[in-house]
Amino acid sequence: MSTTERAPQSARTIPSKGERVADWADGRLGIYNFRFLIRKVFPDHWSFMFGEIALYSFIVLILTGLWLTMFFDPSMTETVYHGSHEPLQGIPMSQAYASTIRISFDVRGGLFIRQLHHWSALIMIGALMLHTLRHFLTGSFRKPREVNWLIGFTLLVLVTLEGFIGYSLPDDLLSGTGLRIAEGVTLAIPVVGTYLTLFLFGGEYPGHDIIPRFYSFHILLIPGIVLALVTVHLIYVFYHKHTQFRGPGRTEKNVVGAPLMPNYTAKAGGFFFLVFGVLAFMAGVAQINPVWTYGPYRSDQISQGSQPDWYMGFLEGALRAMPAWEFVLPGGYTVNMGVLLPAVILPTVLMAVVALWPFLEAWATKDKREHHLLDRPREHPTRTAFVASLAALYLVLFFGGANDVLAERFHLSLNQITWAVRIGVFLVPWLAYVVTRRICLGLQLRDRDKVLHGRETGRIRRLPHGEFVEVHERLDREAEYTILAREQREILPAPAAEDADGVPNPDAHKQMLRHKVSRWLYGNQIPQPTPEEMRHALEHLGDSPNGHASSNGHGSSNGHAGALEREPDREAH
Repeated sequence: MSTTERAPQSARTIPSKGERVADWADGRLGIYNFRFLIRKVFPDHWSFMFGEIALYSFIVLILTGLWLTMFFDPSMTETVYHGSHEPLQGIPMSQAYASTIRISFDVRGGLFIRQLHHWSALIMIGALMLHTLRHFLTGSFRKPREVNWLIGFTLLVLVTLEGFIGYSLPDDLLSGTGLRIAEGVTLAIPVVGTYLTLFLFGGEYPGHDIIPRFYSFHILLIPGIVLALVTVHLIYVFYHKHTQFRGPGRTEKNVVGAPLMPNYTAKAGGFFFLVFGVLAFMAGVAQINPVWTYGPYRSDQISQGSQPDWYMGFLEGALRAMPAWEFVLPGGYTVNMGVLLPAVILPTVLMAVVALWPFLEAWATKDKREHHLLDRPREHPTRTAFVASLAALYLVLFFGGANDVLAERFHLSLNQITWAVRIGVFLVPWLAYVVTRRICLGLQLRDRDKVLHGRETGRIRRLPHGEFVEVHERLDREAEYTILAREQREILPAPAAEDADGVPNPDAHKQMLRHKVSRWLYGNQIPQPTPEEMRHALEHLGDSPNGHASSNGHGSSNGHAGALEREPDREAH
C-alpha cells in the first residue's frame, strides 16, 4: 500500500495571481497544451514588416469601421440638407451623402475617424502590395507555400475591391463618377454584363439599390471573407514555419530568429502601436477625401481632374489610353473592346499570370523539393526583371490616369500625353525588363568578383619593386557564405524528336516548351566559382604575417583561415 506525503502547511508557497489565473484557464481551455507556440521562432528582417503593417492596418480598419456604422445611413432616399455646413444648405442629396457630411462636421471626432479609416485602407493596400512583391522577388511561394500564395493574392484582390466599394459609399460626385465607370465596365462584359449590372444596380444607373447593396458587401460579406482568409493565412505561416534568407547556421530544416514569447510579442506589440500612431497622425494632419468639396452625386455633372484612389489609378489609365474600338457580331451584338480589353481582359490576364507563377516555375524546373530559404532578387534575374516590368506597366497606366491633371499642371497637350502612354505601355516595361535583368547579372558578377578577389579597402600599398596596389580584404564569413550558398539552377535539356529506335517522341512539343521556359528563367546566369578558383583565390587572400596584402596586392586583415578551412562553406547549402 502506497502512501502520499504532503508538505507541511508552513513549507507551501502561495501561487501568484498570474499563476492562479493561468491554472484556471488551463482547467477549462487546456492552454498548457499550446506551450510549444511560445518557442515559435520568427526571423528578423525588415522586409517581413510589410505583412505586419497590413495586418495592423486591418485591425484599425475594423475598429474605425465599427464606429462609423453607428452614424452612417446607407440610403439613397433623397433629402434636403439643413446641417451645419453652410455651402451645402438647401441642396438635395441622398441620405448616404448627408450622413457622411453629418459625421464630418456634427459628430464629435467624426472627421478624424473617417480620415483614419480612409488612410488605414490606403496603407493596408500599399503594404499588401509590397508584401506580395517581397514574396514574389524572394521566391517564398515555392513548395509547400503555393496554396498560401494563392490565399495572399486573393486577399490583395479582395482588399482592393473592398477599398473601391467603401470609397463609393458616401455617394459624392467623385465616387459617383467612379461608379459610373464601374457600370460601364460591367456592361462591357459579353453575355453576362447586363445581368451583372441588374444584380448590382437594381435597374438603370444610378438607381436606388447600389449604395445599400455595396454597404452590405462592405461591412459583412467581404470583411468576413478577408478575416477568414487572414486566419487561414496565419495558420499556414505557423504550420509551414517562416522562410528566411540564407546565412551561417540557416538551413532548410531550421529557423534562426527570436521566439514568440517574449521577444517577438514585445516587438510586435510595440510595432502595432507605432503603426496606429502614424495612422492617427496622418488622419489628424493630412486631409483626405473631403467629400463636402465635391458635392452630392448627380449623373449630369462631373468634376474636372477627377481621380480615384491610387490603387485604382492603373485601371483609369488603361481606359483613357485605349482607343475607341468596337465591332458587331452576327446577330447585332456589339462588343466594346475599348472598355473590355483595358478594364476586363488586361487585369484578368495579369492577375492570372501572377497567381499561377509558382506553378509555372515548378512546371518549368520539375522542382518538387520543399524550399524554406529565400532567394535574393539578384539571384533570379528573370523573375526580378518580370516583376520590374509589371511595376513599370502599372506606373505608366497610373500616370496615364492623370493625363488631364498633368496636361493642366505642366501646360502640355492632352493628346500628346495620351499617345506617350500608349507607346509607353509597350516600350517602358520592355526597357525595365532588360535593364533590371542586366543589373541583376551585374550584381551576380560583382559578388563573384568579391569572393575571388576580396573587397576593396581603399588602402594603397607600395610593393618592393615600386608598384602601387590597393589592398583587398577577404569578405566576412556571413557575406561570403551568403554568396557561395546560392543555388545554381540547371536548364532542362532539349528533348529528342525520336528515341534510339526511331520512335517519335509523343511529348516532344510539350518538353520543348518546358525547355524554352526553363532556358528563359535560368539561362545566361553568372556561374558560381569552381573549387579550383576558390582554392586559388584563398591562397592569395590568406593571412600574411602583418595582416595585410601579399605581393600581388590581395590579402586579408580580418584573420580568417586559409583555403582548406573555408572551402566546405561553398557546399554548406
